Amino acid sequence: MPKALVVDDEPDIRELLSMTLHQLGLDVTTAASLAEGINVLKAESFAVCITDMRLPDGDGLNLIDHIQLKYPELPVAMITAYGNTDLAVQALQRGAFDFVSKPIQLQRLRTLVQSALKLASPPAANESLGAAQEFIGASPAIQNLRREIARVARSQAPVCIRGPSGSGKEIVARSIHRQSPRADRPFVPVNCGAIPTELMESEFFGHIKGSFTGAHQDKRGLFEVAEGGTLFLDEIAELPLPMQVKLLRAIQEKTIRRVGEGSELNVDVRILSATHRDLEQDLSDGRFRQDLYYRINVIEIAVPALRDHPQDIPALADYFLKRLGEESGMEAPLLSPAALATLEHYSFPGNVRELENILERAFTLCEHQRIEPRDLRLSAESMSAATAPGNTPQRHSPAPHDSLPSEADILAAGNLEKYLEDIERAVLERTLLAARWNKTLAAERLGLSFRQIRYKLKKLGIE
Repeated sequence: MPKALVVDDEPDIRELLSMTLHQLGLDVTTAASLAEGINVLKAESFAVCITDMRLPDGDGLNLIDHIQLKYPELPVAMITAYGNTDLAVQALQRGAFDFVSKPIQLQRLRTLVQSALKLASPPAANESLGAAQEFIGASPAIQNLRREIARVARSQAPVCIRGPSGSGKEIVARSIHRQSPRADRPFVPVNCGAIPTELMESEFFGHIKGSFTGAHQDKRGLFEVAEGGTLFLDEIAELPLPMQVKLLRAIQEKTIRRVGEGSELNVDVRILSATHRDLEQDLSDGRFRQDLYYRINVIEIAVPALRDHPQDIPALADYFLKRLGEESGMEAPLLSPAALATLEHYSFPGNVRELENILERAFTLCEHQRIEPRDLRLSAESMSAATAPGNTPQRHSPAPHDSLPSEADILAAGNLEKYLEDIERAVLERTLLAARWNKTLAAERLGLSFRQIRYKLKKLGIE
């Protein structure tokens, strides 16, 4: 039987916890003080430890520190007084797996312990492989990022992932989830900036039929969809202040109320968030609530910009080109030494996502299975700016033109990338129709090679 250690100076609490943990199939050992708990840890091995905050000869934080130093693989949870958020945050920052507040809710305790016990089981082989494939490169920055992910994956603490656009914040969130005890439950990503303000409460918490115009049936919100798993709040700084208040309450109380419903639902969800914005500046400007900031920013992970680990560009380029080849059913082209040098001297304001887009374009433009500098389509101006000392160049945009799409057009399509894909699809279909679906003739009219048009048709799903 797995063993659990309970450290609490109140006999009634020790008995309640012991009975609950016995029902979960655990062999329970109890201790009434910090010193007794430390001595028990020397003599036995445990699968989980639960400690009260206040002990006669110290506090739970002391025990958490001791366990982190001597038994870092042991998940430890702390019992805190109701509403004592500051101590709960301290416990999580110092390495606690999770916390539970008095009066203790037994279902919450059971869920906590069951999650902790999953940490004893190593992730499946395919999960480990997936995590390894997501982070390409061996630079110190990427190695440190992998270590940080492995460390926070064992906890239930909220994590705020910081980094510039295109650096891979969602990949970090997915990797944390995959390596956590919640890996067998849903991972639910949401872009907070993409939800209309008037629909936010319904999207996050759900609604019941008839609660507002258009609510024709009951709907589960994102918290319910992510039950038992991870809810990833991308671009959390885009949330309006009224929604920040509601989100804070859901995180603190671990309960939600559907729009139009009187009763509350308990939810068990780990919150991961991300932003490229300066949250501290948003705090100063009054655009982000301080209490929510401290609740989501218990642990922070910084994702490096690509310019901070350029030695990983060759490995990343090789990975993206092989993947493009597999997706298109074609052989991946080689990247010439000159093209690689061009990439290595570019600062990538769009980070890894920009590298991927540049290579996808080069994949379709190159000839004879070889990518040359001209295929990368990096302007001379951007390259000279990239190589200038102390500069952080930006990609050059074309001059404004009356024919550019309106914001409404792009929003209707979903995003700019989808809008451009729709245009490209329409042009290809119109040209193919005029050419009676003769791909060679259509490619000639569009100034494309046969290889390029075949790749575009496959990418856009045109039969």
